[in-house]
Amino acid sequence: MKVLRPRAGWSAGVLLGAWIATLLFAATLVAQSAGSTSSSTTQQLRQALALAQSGDKSGAMNLVQQLLQRDPKFVPAIKLKGMLLEETGKAAEAGTVYEQGLSLAPNDPDLLLKTGVYKLASGEHEQAVALLEHSTRVNPNDGDAQYYLAQAYHLSGDDKAALAAIRVSLKVDPNNPSVWQKYGELLCNTGDCVGGLKWLLKAQKTGAALPRIDYDIAVTDFKLMDLAGAAQSAQRAVTSQPDDAAAWQLLAAVSVKLAKWQEAEGAFKQLLVFKPNDVEALLGLGQCQVELKDYSTAVGTLQSVLRLDPTRLLAHFYLSRAFAGLGKTDEAEHEARLHQLMMEQATFVRSTADEQRENAIKAEARQLLKAHREEDALRLYTEHFKGTSATRADAYVFVGKTYLFMGATEDGLRNLRRALQVDPKVRGAHTYEGILALRDRDLSKAESEFQAELANDPSYQTALAEMGEVRYHQGRWADAAEQIAVSHTMTPELLFLLCDSYFHLGDTKNAGLTAELVAAYGRNNPALMKELQNLLRVNGQVELAQRLGS
Repeated sequence: MKVLRPRAGWSAGVLLGAWIATLLFAATLVAQSAGSTSSSTTQQLRQALALAQSGDKSGAMNLVQQLLQRDPKFVPAIKLKGMLLEETGKAAEAGTVYEQGLSLAPNDPDLLLKTGVYKLASGEHEQAVALLEHSTRVNPNDGDAQYYLAQAYHLSGDDKAALAAIRVSLKVDPNNPSVWQKYGELLCNTGDCVGGLKWLLKAQKTGAALPRIDYDIAVTDFKLMDLAGAAQSAQRAVTSQPDDAAAWQLLAAVSVKLAKWQEAEGAFKQLLVFKPNDVEALLGLGQCQVELKDYSTAVGTLQSVLRLDPTRLLAHFYLSRAFAGLGKTDEAEHEARLHQLMMEQATFVRSTADEQRENAIKAEARQLLKAHREEDALRLYTEHFKGTSATRADAYVFVGKTYLFMGATEDGLRNLRRALQVDPKVRGAHTYEGILALRDRDLSKAESEFQAELANDPSYQTALAEMGEVRYHQGRWADAAEQIAVSHTMTPELLFLLCDSYFHLGDTKNAGLTAELVAAYGRNNPALMKELQNLLRVNGQVELAQRLGS
């Protein structure tokens, strides 16, 4: 789990002592450059430091405030103020003071480090990386800076860079258990869990009180499939830190793997104390209740999962088992059928890998086309798909459909037709021209285009589903139902047409199942949900309409 880990032996109190010589040296330099009149400033800073060391933080702060009233840009006093605030638990105020000092002394390694750690703690990872990198450039052998830079890289998702930084920290400070712990964690994150576990166990042996050390070991054991070891470490983790939701989540997952349903149920319940209405935790709890044959309770738990997220496949699966355990055969068969339908949709190849990769450049392409830079948009596609089987014709299809979605019909059609000139069998050009015709209610044109697409690729899901929509508007209910069903579409608007087609055919069972799919995938579309309610009521399915509406 990605969290900020304080380094052992690194605190405001400890660093105060380490900073004293630096602060006094800086104050002396200031006094020398300003002449004897500044000797009182140095003396007053010495007094403030002495009070801070003796524990009189209030007195120290009063002297610091007097210094800063006389000279608001006196960096040694600013640094001491930040340390005093940090020692009294005012981390946010301290961070602001450190930033103020850094603006006056942008290459001060202490201020770079402290401000970087403050940014890291507040979730500003990119800024933390920049500050800590700067700090390590100023002082490459600062083990603290390298340790926190490793954490900044880790929290930013760059574990390779984090591993390099923690190795420098380990070289500078080879006897620090916190560094061993972080090194072990990062080794495991980068694939060397065996090596990582050795460092984690070493850290645990020397520093058993290290925060989350048992959790880190449990995670590593879990990755190494040492489930018994993972269970023991996870149990120690929740015992030592009972408010750690991640540790309870891990304990639950390990217990499920070991089929220890009672232990898993307890862990999921505890996790839900910290994360109420968490879908994954509720689903896990429902599974445990099914395995423990507490079917009635399981039904309630799993139905709450589906109220939160109707698309959860496994919830329908376990709900079917729970109903079967209660002897409710019809309900069990209904949930099993829903699970099967949704599984078919989830596993059906809905689009090519190329189409999925297009999502990364859609926004940029739209901006280029808005700026009338069509060639640049085509080039963007070509560069993005360099080294794949994508062709110039595919680029024209991409630009063409992007134009259509932007409402630029003429430009869209021009590019789609250009794609077909380059390659008459290019995928998608006929389909998107057919969708445009369907929008304009030109059913003959739409059918012609979809048929042309399916002649090239009989399994193209979008063309299959849209052909079903053509049949629907033609009143050919059986053909519409067949085409949309075989497409395995998850588009709620098309599933609505399938539901209505089933009602026209008198197939209320499949209509009801499809209505549940519409509600699952279209729950964030209020207009569609209202139409579904009306459709169900018109066809006498009032109870289902009420249930899906709730």
